[in-house]
Amino acid sequence: MRVVCSIAGSDSSAGAGIQADLKAISACGAYGATVITAITAQNTRGVHAAYELPVDLIEAQLDAVFDDLHPAAVKTGMLSSAGVVQTVARALRRRTELPFVLDPVMIAKSGHALLHPDAVACLRRDLLPLATLVTPNRHEAEALTGVSVRDAATAAAAARVLLADGCRAVLVKGGHLDTRAATDVLVSADGVMLFEAPRLETPHTHGTGCTLAAAIAAFLAQGASLCDAVQRAKLYVTEAIRAGLALGAGHGPTDHFFYLRGTDTEAWLQALGLRAPSAATPAASRGERLD
Repeated sequence: MRVVCSIAGSDSSAGAGIQADLKAISACGAYGATVITAITAQNTRGVHAAYELPVDLIEAQLDAVFDDLHPAAVKTGMLSSAGVVQTVARALRRRTELPFVLDPVMIAKSGHALLHPDAVACLRRDLLPLATLVTPNRHEAEALTGVSVRDAATAAAAARVLLADGCRAVLVKGGHLDTRAATDVLVSADGVMLFEAPRLETPHTHGTGCTLAAAIAAFLAQGASLCDAVQRAKLYVTEAIRAGLALGAGHGPTDHFFYLRGTDTEAWLQALGLRAPSAATPAASRGERLD
């Protein structure tokens, strides 16, 4: 059982943050350990309060997890401040051999800021060069690069700016792009790959970014290539959205264990690479090379 360490904030509604990461990591075949950076009071309607944990406690959590559980991959989410970013960066510089998925969580769906403005430059300078993959949405890509992102071409342009900062690959998520399909754009030294899925008309999308990044980290921990990990995670999160849960009065969460609630559990386990493939495997979205 491979361990994935999620370094992120706690979401009391359990749709995003640490709680979503744990569910996604477990659903995708790995074991989730956590380093909590902040505690938020939130529900499906928004973030109502947030408290950043002291950096010495964050550092103690990092040491406790890495010294005993020996993670095979790391995923970060809400880091809140420059001090937290620097604390996490120091820990990861000692472990550069680990696949590291950086989800640059900046703003909640409700508009609540989750990353202080002074921490943005720190994130780019100290943490981004350590990342195997960075997974910004459209708005995060724009804030990090200054590039106006609208479609796959401009998403790729923004991703190249981030590649110049030293990360190995960038996946600009397609939920907010002006494209017919939900098209995620993966850019690395190998070129540009597009991963498409149908747009689903549902309000229940709370935590989708956390879920996607955590799923990618889980597959990387189990030895998948980056392209394969993205492809499988895209399939997983699309179906989790399709099965979204109508909980609360706002944006409900995705269903992280959708494949346990039907008659095709075995087929979905095969599609996600958690069982040997067979003829019954659902068709996964294949990456399409753009260049």
